[in-house]
Amino acid sequence: MKKFFRISAVILAISLAVFCYFRFYFVFGEGVRNGELNYVVYKGLVFKTYEGKLIQTGIRSQKTGSIQSNTFEFSVTDKQLAEELMRSSGKIMELHYKEYFGRLPWRGHTKYVVDSIVSKKDKVTGIGEDALMDAAAALTGTEGSTAM
Repeated sequence: MKKFFRISAVILAISLAVFCYFRFYFVFGEGVRNGELNYVVYKGLVFKTYEGKLIQTGIRSQKTGSIQSNTFEFSVTDKQLAEELMRSSGKIMELHYKEYFGRLPWRGHTKYVVDSIVSKKDKVTGIGEDALMDAAAALTGTEGSTAM
């Protein structure tokens, strides 16, 4: 009878270890997301983690008649990467991430963990300097700059 309980305990322990590995450490997917970096913050009650939000172009509908922006919420485990992202708020970013089946409290609030920056660009407004000068001249009632 003791042998049965030992074998059952070993099988149970191995099963639990395999479950925990696949649930929390196995990388289910990885990829790149592109969009405007909204914010990265350091927050948490017991486990302080870096959390961020990327606003992607386009819109999505979750419910019929409800349209909202397409956001990607993520966690960052590397402090240096998180600090670089904090300094890049408002820029167009391509971020490489890993997706897990479950989240761990010390890894972050989401199951998406960003591990690197693929590219970073300043936000393009589509308005050139000449267009801004013309708009300013139209508002002030002057024609171009006549300063010498």
